[in-house]
Amino acid sequence: MKVLVSGGAGYIGSILTEALLDAGHQVTVIDNFLYEQNSLSPLCWNPNFQPIKGDARDIFFMRDHLLDCDLFIPLAALVGMPQCARDPIGAESTNHQAIAQSLHLLTPYQKVIFPNTNSGYGVGKKNKECTEDTPLLPISHYGRTKMNAEIAVLRHPNSIVLRLATVFGMSPRMRLDLLVNDFVYRAITDKAVVLFEGHFKRNYIHVRDVARALLHCIDNFESMKGKPYNVGLSNANLSKLELCEKIKQHIPKFVYLEAPIGEDIDKRDYIVSNARIEATGFTPQYSLDWGIDELIKGLRLLKNTRYGNA
Repeated sequence: MKVLVSGGAGYIGSILTEALLDAGHQVTVIDNFLYEQNSLSPLCWNPNFQPIKGDARDIFFMRDHLLDCDLFIPLAALVGMPQCARDPIGAESTNHQAIAQSLHLLTPYQKVIFPNTNSGYGVGKKNKECTEDTPLLPISHYGRTKMNAEIAVLRHPNSIVLRLATVFGMSPRMRLDLLVNDFVYRAITDKAVVLFEGHFKRNYIHVRDVARALLHCIDNFESMKGKPYNVGLSNANLSKLELCEKIKQHIPKFVYLEAPIGEDIDKRDYIVSNARIEATGFTPQYSLDWGIDELIKGLRLLKNTRYGNA
């Protein structure tokens, strides 16, 4: 297929673009290259790959590319609570409005797969898993913009939404502000971390499994379309304290302490069921332990924090 990926030079996009090319698709990436990343450089040899610098919010720029694609994957976004809080107008225009206006240009026959976040669950009920039928109650501007984008996407007759758990793992466009990546980096460089709200829980998924989930959706589109799907490791609904203990098993000198005062500005706290996508035949391949080992090797090469969005 002809696949158009907005934001395809980012953390997830640079892994996804290579996976799509390996699967035989023609891939056009639109990205503003905000971080001056060269994450897609190794793919330029491939005649099926076309990178284009541009802004996904510019509907006149997007029009011709959207009309020519078979599948649209909107990844362009301001990601995470801190970044969206700093630029709420940019977050709304990129995370929600750009996607909504792009959908108006697509025919009912073109396909859309939207990699969303499960941040919309906000604060879940204690010991109760959030399913795709759980009401979305986002507690941040980031979560609200992504929820509104999901609503718009699911109005399109040929669409799938993936509600991604907190992503981890190495990528050509690395991010250190994601929780697992951040904690492993601190364990390597500082040997310690101080936790706020250590009991808060989240679910996790490796960035390569995100790409695999998207390819799974392409291969099973007709049976999966019209629904959202949680995508995470079902054995990794972990609190921050439990995550640190897991990292300590790999880095024994790592010390973590819970602060007696203070609080985390990010109040998300929930556990997630991934049963719906598992019932379609998708199983994550990369465990949290595997990812921590990968990060230990990769993050030893990075000695600065230019790879964060926060």
